[in-house]
Amino acid sequence: MTSDINVGDINFSRRLLEQFLVVVQEQHFGRAAELLGMSQPPLSQSIQRLERTVGVRLLERGPGGVRPTPAGAVFAEDVRRLLDLQTAAVTRARRVAAGLDGAVRVGYVSLLSQLYLPELLRVSAAELPGLRVHLLHGSSAALVDQVRTGALDLAFLRDPARLAEDLVGTVVATERISAAVPHGHPLAGADAIDLARLREENFVVPDPTALPTLAEQLQLACRQAGFAPRVAAVADDLSGLSSYVAAGLCVSLLPEGLRGLPVGGVSFVPLTGPEGYLDTAVHAVHRPDPDAAVTRLLAVITGPHSPFGAADAAPDRAPGSADRAG
Repeated sequence: MTSDINVGDINFSRRLLEQFLVVVQEQHFGRAAELLGMSQPPLSQSIQRLERTVGVRLLERGPGGVRPTPAGAVFAEDVRRLLDLQTAAVTRARRVAAGLDGAVRVGYVSLLSQLYLPELLRVSAAELPGLRVHLLHGSSAALVDQVRTGALDLAFLRDPARLAEDLVGTVVATERISAAVPHGHPLAGADAIDLARLREENFVVPDPTALPTLAEQLQLACRQAGFAPRVAAVADDLSGLSSYVAAGLCVSLLPEGLRGLPVGGVSFVPLTGPEGYLDTAVHAVHRPDPDAAVTRLLAVITGPHSPFGAADAAPDRAPGSADRAG
């Protein structure tokens, strides 16, 4: 980093400007030289050189010391601002490079905004106050494409399916899948049920194109319970699945985190059974070489005060592998 400040063909070193400000402050060359750790003659010569460069007299000399001329007083004010701006510019550049300042563009799918994003914003504001988080809503497929192209820095979604080689997904939360039944359903008040008790029900299932992982989980969980779901409707997001259930037309399997949302007409009933197909995950998807701001935000997300709860946060796949991240 250069310490020179250029104005057209005029070149001032930062050291020279700082010397001038000390002389103005002390109004005495001797005291100023002592503060600067130098002898008086070189300091006097430096200020004379500065005046020749500026082209005006900046100081009035007298037997008792010096005082700035009107031009010198204005010049001193501007120099202070100039040096402050230079310091601020260097500091800000370093903070941005360290991930402490700047902006992160974050994408999310609809219902995650109510479950996790408010707490994420609160924690990031507390731990990274210089970082601005810009939010963008979209479908899982659209968000993954935007992360890949660089339009987004980070995306939170439930169902990234297979990630391409140029993206990495980190599991930041894990939720149990529950049975979602309409209010008034005979099983709505049960403490827990075996999934096999829904074998005679009509199901609304996730669209395998829009929500491939959840769609696969529902099919596998039902198969493990000994039946194939009777598909009466298909929806491409969790809101659509919930709406069919709330209408009293179907049952479904949904992440239990939705229980805390004001989804009228839907009762969530815990399912008994082994782990695996009855678990679903929230993923943070990013490029394998995120900038410092994304790295710091990920550290907040996976740290002890994570807004996503106590998830075993770990990359779904290392860069270069082809494992499914959903």
